[in-house]
Amino acid sequence: MTSSQRLNATFAALSDPTRRAILARLASGAASVTELAKPFAMSQPAISKHLRVLERAGLISRSRDAQRRPRRIEGKSLAGASEWLEDYRRFWEGSFQRLDDLLDELTTKGKKRKDTKR
Repeated sequence: MTSSQRLNATFAALSDPTRRAILARLASGAASVTELAKPFAMSQPAISKHLRVLERAGLISRSRDAQRRPRRIEGKSLAGASEWLEDYRRFWEGSFQRLDDLLDELTTKGKKRKDTKR
């Protein structure tokens, strides 16, 4: 999967509130499908579909512990999304700073004009 495809899969997976809630739960530790399904009013197959989306995006992984197959959160895909967002955060902060500077300049010029008219 290319980095662009990985990023698309990450944001697609994060677009659903159920999947975000699952990730939030997994942030506190590994859990089985049954444990992950408990807080949701949906079937276990529906939760499994959400888990497959999260796995394909690389946001979670499945391990084997005897009969259990706990899911764990994986940080690499989230880190990629965070880096992508960080680039845009810096862009917008720079834009807002330039706008603040322009507004300060215009305010200063406006005050000077008022002072010279008196």
